[in-house]
Amino acid sequence: MNGSEQFIITEVRGRVGCITLNRPKALNALSLGMIRDISAALLAWREDPQVLAVAIRGTGKEGAFGSFCAGGDIRFFHQAALAGNPELEDFFTEEYALNHLIHTYPKPYIAFMDGICMGGGMGISQGASLRIVTERSKIAMPETGIGLFPDVGGGYFLSRCPGRLGEYLALTGLVLDGAHALAAGLADAVMDSGRLAGLWDSLGQTPYESGVAVERWCLNHVQKVPPKAHFPQADIDRVFALDNVKAVVQALEQAQGEWASETAQLLRKRSPLMLHVVLEQVRRARGMGLADELRMERDLVRRCFHLRPGAASETVEGIRALAVDKDHAPRWNPSCIEEVSDAQVVEFFVSPWPAHAHPLHSLR
Repeated sequence: MNGSEQFIITEVRGRVGCITLNRPKALNALSLGMIRDISAALLAWREDPQVLAVAIRGTGKEGAFGSFCAGGDIRFFHQAALAGNPELEDFFTEEYALNHLIHTYPKPYIAFMDGICMGGGMGISQGASLRIVTERSKIAMPETGIGLFPDVGGGYFLSRCPGRLGEYLALTGLVLDGAHALAAGLADAVMDSGRLAGLWDSLGQTPYESGVAVERWCLNHVQKVPPKAHFPQADIDRVFALDNVKAVVQALEQAQGEWASETAQLLRKRSPLMLHVVLEQVRRARGMGLADELRMERDLVRRCFHLRPGAASETVEGIRALAVDKDHAPRWNPSCIEEVSDAQVVEFFVSPWPAHAHPLHSLR
């Protein structure tokens, strides 16, 4: 078992490849070493006829489950960006390649999205053939709050949510419970968290004849009548289909009702620049295949850290305010939605690499 202090535990139990994220103090935030360990296990098991399916879970402070993965290691992003550490580039290239590997994996891949599952945690779960949430799940792509965009394939999977829900979730970074994740198409089944440990233990002890049988076995343990949840879909579709962020916020601020005013207040706290970039990202992604969408995200993330390098980066400033100084007072640049120009947004979508030299050129 290789790995950074065994932050990733991989084992074959019976005929199932089992991955446990084991960095509970950091809510299983992904490091480059962890991404490499997960990738290595998946590549080995892909070719291993003994392994019929893969299951992945996180650990919480009390032991197995309770927290899936809070995302990428943003403190590392901050330090690496300020120090000019080339591992920052490797991190995103290898993370997005892993996201692609999961989406295109030929064997069932079952993700137990118990507890926090955000950002990079969504990247290693949304491509699963079976996405299981619980009553403890907290599901989100909250990147606009740190001057980033929903990456790890976020443009791809959010743009495929019903109606304009993708724009709404991408811009606000709203945290969903398990039932709302199901309604958004970001989960497939809900399970009582109390049944997780028993199901996990049984994976290694049950004789399966196929990967499909492993999935079927898991589905036997989920709630037969999942809880219903609803979004204000008509309002979301009307407002988040508008041409640009300014129009969206204006419509919300002029509308009556709690949902509109809360949503407007939320958007006013996010990075104005990245709100514009993210709206464009989701709309472009809707017409793209996964590989092209991940290449676009790789371009975007390069721009996030290098268009204005070091401390001037919108993302570095957002992480500083949230996770480093923790003053929760980011100095966004531009400082309000109305000041962002089209030219500032367009820059993000120009690839810094020719197609043949793109770090993800080999993804299909």
